[in-house]
Amino acid sequence: MFSHVMVGSNDLDASKKFYDAIFTATGGREGKLDPKGRLVYVNNGGVFLVTPPIDGQPATHGNGTTIGFAVDGPEQAQAWEKAGVAAGGTAIEDPPGVRSGMGVNLYLAYLRDPSGNKLCALHRLPADA
Repeated sequence: MFSHVMVGSNDLDASKKFYDAIFTATGGREGKLDPKGRLVYVNNGGVFLVTPPIDGQPATHGNGTTIGFAVDGPEQAQAWEKAGVAAGGTAIEDPPGVRSGMGVNLYLAYLRDPSGNKLCALHRLPADA
């Protein structure tokens, strides 16, 4: 369904430090700057981009918007969150852990990036976990 996700940034250097940290903590690679001045991250067939807004206005985060990243397990979610906080992100919501409901068990960790975008690391657990 999705081809890519792009978020805005008012400070590409701070964004690169943050996103390089969370993606490399989960086995990905550092971002590359493309010819249009956007940071590009490619992993497992997904594309994530960070860019200054093309209209020249300040980047803002979406209220009610969350971008989720799949991780391989609770340990990877914890490494993702720890790396993000160390690289200028902010831990938000409950501490990383299991959230259950409607027959689904998820291991979740939440961060805000340096521009305020809300992110989630998600690992699906067996229903009986």
